[in-house]
Amino acid sequence: MRKEYDFSKGRRNPYAARLKAQVTIRVDKPTIAYFRALSQDTGIPYQTLINLYLRDCAASRKRPSLAWKSVA
Repeated sequence: MRKEYDFSKGRRNPYAARLKAQVTIRVDKPTIAYFRALSQDTGIPYQTLINLYLRDCAASRKRPSLAWKSVA
């Protein structure tokens, strides 16, 4: 390895805008268990599977069903 490197002719990463953002969310245990089991079946990390599912939902403009039931 060199002692010093010259980055004066370097350029920014053209794909930097597509990088992922780290977020913290709360997900219930059964949902995590589902994606972890799916991860073992497919060989894809469970966080990647969650990201793929959410990306698909966003691309298809899928909305969750928000029908609340009465507890009476």
